[in-house]
Amino acid sequence: MRGSPDDRNFLFPRAFCVRGFFSLEVKVMEEMVNGEPRVLATDAAVAFLREIRRDHPNVLFHQSGGCCDGSSPMLYPAGDYIVGDGDVKLGEVDGVPVYISRSQFEVWKHTQLILDVVAGRGGMFSLDNGRERRFLTRSKLFGGGEVACAIPSIAS
Repeated sequence: MRGSPDDRNFLFPRAFCVRGFFSLEVKVMEEMVNGEPRVLATDAAVAFLREIRRDHPNVLFHQSGGCCDGSSPMLYPAGDYIVGDGDVKLGEVDGVPVYISRSQFEVWKHTQLILDVVAGRGGMFSLDNGRERRFLTRSKLFGGGEVACAIPSIAS
């Protein structure tokens, strides 16, 4: 059975979709806006990502749009998550691609996403779950906008 992305059953995360079920084309955005990357990470987030990658070397981030896991960045094994034509690639963090849904990108396109780590449990299907730390997205407006929350040191 074949379908389009509009036929997806949104009761289940896309991690449960069967590979090859949809015809996929991902839109890749310019990874820089006025010399600033669309997505970056704190030193703590990069260290945590590297820790997880010792167990799961090939991963990707997808910025959750809400629902059950809020708006957390979700980390999936790359082979278990299907990036679809409704997704946009924002860039990479430490060599790991970061995606967001096209509709959410339209709302956040003027915003730089900053991946960080805080105490707590990760999203239900995210690889940070069960490690007593989780990824968190902070943000600031491009062009000198203020950051809503203080951000620890940024990895270069």
